[in-house]
Amino acid sequence: MMRKTFEIAKKIFKENNGILRTGKAKRLGIDEVILIQMCNEGLLVKESRGLYRLADLPPLSNPDLVQIAIRIPNSVICLISALGFYQLTTQIPYKVYIALPREVKAPRIDYPPLDIVYLSKKPYSAGIEEYNLDGIKVRIYSREKTIADCFKFRNKIGMDIALEALKDYLRQPNRDIQSILDYARINRVEKIIRPYLQAAL
Repeated sequence: MMRKTFEIAKKIFKENNGILRTGKAKRLGIDEVILIQMCNEGLLVKESRGLYRLADLPPLSNPDLVQIAIRIPNSVICLISALGFYQLTTQIPYKVYIALPREVKAPRIDYPPLDIVYLSKKPYSAGIEEYNLDGIKVRIYSREKTIADCFKFRNKIGMDIALEALKDYLRQPNRDIQSILDYARINRVEKIIRPYLQAAL
């Protein structure tokens, strides 16, 4: 009987890219007791509190970003976390940097640690791109929006990181200077970023 229950649960997991939060699993008919038993049997891996993955799937390539995308659907990966994703920094972020709309209440999450910036409607919605990581849609600001954001939040992350990211970006192919200036205008930092762009080109 239990084996059949496990097989049904595994099928539900597979229909959801192999990863589920406890709340969604319950809504789909998998009781929390079953999740714990499946973990004990080695059928599931507990990625973090309230997040489970099928054990026979490869480990998540971007576990922190995937967990945040599942647990905070309206978040957008930004600043140093986005720079790391695009390989535009030598920094190793020990927190996940996310942007949220100003009216959204801060989520309570034990892990991974978060650094949240709250943005008004236009800066929040500008430059969002979606990536499929481990079968999960993760929203990350574009390279150009991320550069503009780094200058906007230079006092938070450090001007050296913003300048390093800009220099690394300008060394890459398919760069779009106008797009950086457009996002800088939205962020009200065009006058700050323009001299650095001109000097670097």
